[in-house]
Amino acid sequence: MILGQPDPEVPQFPPMFRGEPLRANLDPFSKAISSAMRGIDPGLIVWSEDKNTAKAALVLAPEEPLETAIGAVFAAFLGLSDSLGALAPPEVAVHFQWPNRIKVNGGLCGRIKIAADTTIPDQEPNWIVIGLELPLLPDHEYEPGDSPNETTLVEEGCGEITRTQLIEGWSRHTLVWINRYVDDGFAPLHAAWRSKCDSLGEPIELPRKGVFMGLDELGGMLLKDDDGTHIIPLTQQLEATA
Repeated sequence: MILGQPDPEVPQFPPMFRGEPLRANLDPFSKAISSAMRGIDPGLIVWSEDKNTAKAALVLAPEEPLETAIGAVFAAFLGLSDSLGALAPPEVAVHFQWPNRIKVNGGLCGRIKIAADTTIPDQEPNWIVIGLELPLLPDHEYEPGDSPNETTLVEEGCGEITRTQLIEGWSRHTLVWINRYVDDGFAPLHAAWRSKCDSLGEPIELPRKGVFMGLDELGGMLLKDDDGTHIIPLTQQLEATA
């Protein structure tokens, strides 16, 4: 590192965001939740020093009910897609599965998580935390064929992408989408997310069996089964915080 230049191992974050590193054996999502519970100012991104998996968690303090604030999770999905679009070879395809899975070239490759201090849809949360987990390299105990539906970035031709680049790009592009959400509402995020979802109109097994028909105006799943079409609210997919 040249004196006076940023450390290339440390992600550089856009204005409004600031970073806090965490040892590789600790969980940034849990750390961000505990920080939010203590009243930390929003805009904190806790990131892991693990170089094999990009792991980070963003603390936000929305000023709206949970059922609309939770739409920020789609900004995180789209921010990741844009980041990979800028870093990965052009033939790499990124898709989403509701509510939290990421797919790269058809294989499951990480997830986006969200937690809040309330599960009541019309209650304004004091904080929400959005987490990213994306494997760059296989686990050291991994054997080819162990998990045929799962993959990593290096297995999909993205071996040049570093943890630092991915977390930096995710933070920048997610902020762009959050600002668009604030300015224009959920509609543009809805449309962009749908274009990246590869299971629309398809039979699914999770979170329950049926046909995934799309999203409602709050990002909930529209699921059709033999009894009709049902809404599965996104607020029911929050991670446990206790």
